[in-house]
This record gives sequence, C-alpha cells and structure tokens, in this order.
Amino acid sequence: MLGSPIGHSLSPVLHRAAYRALGLRDWDYQAIECDEAGLPGLLDSLGPDWAGLSLTMPLKRAVLPLLDQAETLAAEVGGANTVVFADGGRLGFNTDVPGMITALAEAGVTTAGSALVLGAGATACAALGALRGLGVTQAAAAVRNPATAGLFLEVAERLGIDVRLVRFDEEPAELARPLLISTVTAGAADGYAARIAAGTLAPAAVLDVIYHPWPTRLAQAAADAGAAVSGGFELLLHQAARQVELMTGQDAPVAAMREAGLAALADRTA
Repeated sequence: MLGSPIGHSLSPVLHRAAYRALGLRDWDYQAIECDEAGLPGLLDSLGPDWAGLSLTMPLKRAVLPLLDQAETLAAEVGGANTVVFADGGRLGFNTDVPGMITALAEAGVTTAGSALVLGAGATACAALGALRGLGVTQAAAAVRNPATAGLFLEVAERLGIDVRLVRFDEEPAELARPLLISTVTAGAADGYAARIAAGTLAPAAVLDVIYHPWPTRLAQAAADAGAAVSGGFELLLHQAARQVELMTGQDAPVAAMREAGLAALADRTA
C-alpha cells in the first residue's frame, strides 16, 4: 500500500486477512510511505516477487504515465488505485468504482436520478464512475474553488455526465438531489450534516467515504433523517476485495476481510 500519509490505512488488515483465509502463507502486505516524487523510483526498485500495489492519495493520478497498460475504467476516471505486475508489465486498475457501486447496493441503492458529489479530487472522479454505473447522467459537485476542478470536469465529460459546479456553501435548493456522495475529509461535510438535520436538505441516500471515526456527523444526520447510509468501510472492503482477486487470481474471502477490518476499527475506537 503506497501513499502519503499512509500510517492510518486499514488496507493491510484487510489484505492480510484475505491471504490467511486463502492459505497464502508466503504472501504479505505492507504500508509504505511514498509521495509522487518517490513513486517512479520505488516502482523501478520492485523485483519479480511483487504481485501488485494498492495506491491512495496522492498517487492515483500520478501512476498513470508509469503504467504499461491501464484498463478502460482507470483511464476514464483518470486514476488507478491498483497496480498488478504481470507478464513483465505494470497493469493499472480502478477498484474504487466497483467498490462504491457494491457499497451503495448493500444500502439498497442500485439506481439514482441525479446526485450531489462533495469534492472534486481523485475519489470524486471515481464517484462519477460509480454514478454512471447507477445510470446517473446529471449531477452537481460542491467544491471550494471551481477553478481547480478542471480534471474532474474532464472525467465527467468522458463519462457522459452533465455536471454543474457549485460552491461548497451554496444554498441547499440547488443541491437537492436524491443521492449525496461525500469524498471530502472528516469534518468537512459537517455543514451538510447540519442542513440535513434542519430539514433543508433531504437526500434519500448518502455515501460518506470516511471510515474512521464513524459515524461521521453527515452519516448520523442522514440516518436520523431516515436516509439510506453507506460508509467508507464498505467501500474500502469491496475495493480491497477486488484488489485481492486481481493480485491472487482467487475469489476474495469478503466475510473474513470484513470481520478483521471491523475488529481493527473497534480497537481503534477503544
């Protein structure tokens, strides 16, 4: 697992649990601190005993020009969170998109007329891919500075989604969408939680990509208002399960991964 910062990542717990359940005793998974400047050298240093890598911020976009091949989805959303080493090459995949779709489906959300996305970074781009999978063709995106959302808008255009940018503090009337996906950091969506609690914003479903601490104020307000709620743990779990399948060629033991992940989160909370 590569990224910066990386010490908080729950991914090693999930992947190691998968390897134990699959009987892969000689497999291991480590969290490695790595920024964009260090990524090319680190990739070049890896030997034939490496099966793959997971990538988190700020590397999902930076890795694309370093790959030998990227799946269509990763190219469309402008980011790969998975690298698989096969046939002497580096193959890039995006498992965030199917992870989001599965996490939403577990909350009962399999389609949506339109959506509001909070943020415009790499995870927000993956959210656009998930929205396409749900049949969404129109969305709004709340951002601090619309001038920095160019890459996000390019992804939306490639995916065929008509996105209207709004400022993060814009009035709720413009933001009334049945599905809300928050890709911002913990606490950044508290204003939207207050709107939901006050009844001025009423999404039918909410996905918050944060998994610790949980529930976030946004998730709690949505649940209290009767909305379907999906959290970052389910997203993390299902994107990691797909990574395990890509790297090992075996079906992921999702139940074992979930049990290990929830136990680790309980320890953190305690």
